[in-house]
Amino acid sequence: MTAAMATSQRIYLDHNATSPVRPEVSEAVLRALQLPGNASSVHAEGRLARAEIEGAREKVARLVGARTKNVVFTSGGTEAANLVLTPGFRRLGQAGAARLFVGAAEHPCVLNGHRFPEGAVEIIPVDSRGILDLAWLEAHLKEAGEARVLVSVQLANNETGVRQPVAEAARLVHEKGGLIHTDAVQAAGRIPVDIAALGVDALTISGHKFGGPKGSGAVVLASDQFEIADRLIRGGGQEKGYRAGTENVAAIAGFGAAAESALAGLEQEAVRLRALRDEAEAAIRRIAPDVLVVASDAERLPNTFAFAIPGLKAETALIAFDLAGVALSSGSACSSGKVKRSHVLDAMGVEPTLAEGVLRVSLGWTTTEEDVIRFAEACEKVVGTLYKRRASAA
Repeated sequence: MTAAMATSQRIYLDHNATSPVRPEVSEAVLRALQLPGNASSVHAEGRLARAEIEGAREKVARLVGARTKNVVFTSGGTEAANLVLTPGFRRLGQAGAARLFVGAAEHPCVLNGHRFPEGAVEIIPVDSRGILDLAWLEAHLKEAGEARVLVSVQLANNETGVRQPVAEAARLVHEKGGLIHTDAVQAAGRIPVDIAALGVDALTISGHKFGGPKGSGAVVLASDQFEIADRLIRGGGQEKGYRAGTENVAAIAGFGAAAESALAGLEQEAVRLRALRDEAEAAIRRIAPDVLVVASDAERLPNTFAFAIPGLKAETALIAFDLAGVALSSGSACSSGKVKRSHVLDAMGVEPTLAEGVLRVSLGWTTTEEDVIRFAEACEKVVGTLYKRRASAA
């Protein structure tokens, strides 16, 4: 059996880690790979490469309601967050932020990837549903006084799918003269994202979360009245000087193709995935009545749910599901494949022994009704084995 045949017989429910590349993206990448020119060259070959980049920039901008000139391509969401979360991110003619406030449930690329001194960073708590404490934010913005604050709040959580009140946070931040960034990596391509409606000053996205190539991402600025004074990668003048180095034309072209496809089917796909998500969640509740579905009463992404069954450890469960042909996750897939305690669940106050067993199901453009049925069948086997062990140990 070939690797391709083996993969085709499996159920892939880990789209929040990475979503399989769409066929139209593969075509765009191949087309761009065959272009011989450097996009910075003025000859015809260079202009063709430049056209691929600028066409993709327009498509990515459209996905998040931005102006094309305000999209800066990066190697992914992590680099994008690292680039913008700096005291050097500022309005033209103004000083940058002296302090950084970040949500307790943010992705590690925000919690660990920012460029502020340790003593200048404060963590915004979340409630038991994982939702940002806006009262805390408002109070601490007042306490900051004249010091300008940069706030980073994710649009949707990668582990639980919980959506954050970003527009409300932006209003509070701007009332105090601060700046706000949102990590929209999990939201873009799954729910409508409009940078103006959100009221944020910058957002970051990643192509491989909605069927684009790995290694493609972007910082999107709200207007050309913002700048990032201290750049990460210095050298030439590519990306208006924000990111030096010859552009990865193939990845950028694929990113654009994925953005175009995701936007075209956004509303219908959200409805379809929500129905499949709810069906899978209902199956878990039938099979294991004592299951905890994390933040089930919060507004979540239509494709995501996280659950824990008392007595079932995540590492054991992941192996069991994998052997049954189902790919799941225990949370973020950004820790070198390690299964470890989730800082998100800790911030939410989930009981530690339960937190150690939380699994994430994340659906995507390849997910079908048959996948959900087979997932439920695998659940019955895994849970049935657990209950048999409990009974024999009693």
